[in-house]
Amino acid sequence: MVISLILLVIGLVLLVKGADWLVDGASVLAKKKNVSDLAIGLTIVAFGTSAPELIVNAIAATENYPEIVFGNVIGSNNFNLFMILGIAGLITPLAVQSSTVWKEIPFSLFAAILIPVLVGSFFYDSGFELGRTQGLILLAFFLAFLYYVATQLKQDPEATSGEIPPYSNLKIWSLIIIGLAGLVGGGKLVVDNAVSMAQTLGVSEKIIGLTIVAAGTSLPELATSVVAAMKKNADIAIGNIVGSNIFNLLLILGVSSLIRPLEYNPSFNMDILLLSGGTIFLFLAMFTGKRKKLDQWEALLLLLAYLVYTGFLISGEI
Repeated sequence: MVISLILLVIGLVLLVKGADWLVDGASVLAKKKNVSDLAIGLTIVAFGTSAPELIVNAIAATENYPEIVFGNVIGSNNFNLFMILGIAGLITPLAVQSSTVWKEIPFSLFAAILIPVLVGSFFYDSGFELGRTQGLILLAFFLAFLYYVATQLKQDPEATSGEIPPYSNLKIWSLIIIGLAGLVGGGKLVVDNAVSMAQTLGVSEKIIGLTIVAAGTSLPELATSVVAAMKKNADIAIGNIVGSNIFNLLLILGVSSLIRPLEYNPSFNMDILLLSGGTIFLFLAMFTGKRKKLDQWEALLLLLAYLVYTGFLISGEI
């Protein structure tokens, strides 16, 4: 048990640092090849923040642990929305752009509701599965979202190119290779030891996926949003969370279901309803108090709701 926990923590550290090294090396390589900041942001950086979830889910799907797959994505999204926005919003009230209020937050709600609709758990009594056809549908919506983001960034006058760090080719490729190795090795450690801990504790893989694995793979989003809030950069704090949640549901579940059709446990519907309710709360919060702003009392409510939810999950397994 203790060894499994230590190995899981090591795996999470490798995931986070691996993603960081990969993004660092790949971004400099892209800049040296005169790739635009827009393309780098949409591909390399976006992949970097979603890489821990993506690698963990790819390994879990390959090894046929569907509850880790769904638990990681749904749990990460709830952790992002309730815990990370709660912490960031307590640091400073988070103002939001109109496009985020009217387009991105509603789209993240649509993505959350789309999962149980595609697997049929709202309409049928059994045989719930996220198959390859449903995965392709998720990826099609993801590409549509990516196109929307690209058009938004093209209209952003502040999207200017920065200086290229003076990295040698050896350092660039070392960062990329070590980063990829860290991601794969860390992901393998996380999945295998999460399953081992679930078996040792006598709890379901779903609970481990929704809590420990989900929180661990959300560490890049936590760091980004907290630092952004401390620097009073609210757009990054909220945009990072909303965008990450859309990436998780559409890209990561889409890719996971292409690797292997995934059996869906309908008990995840409750967790998706919580995610949907939290997203609706975030949308409505833009029209209470100071308009288009997540006030500190609203952030506190998000944080408290997550703590109650986590306590409910754990008590249900005891």
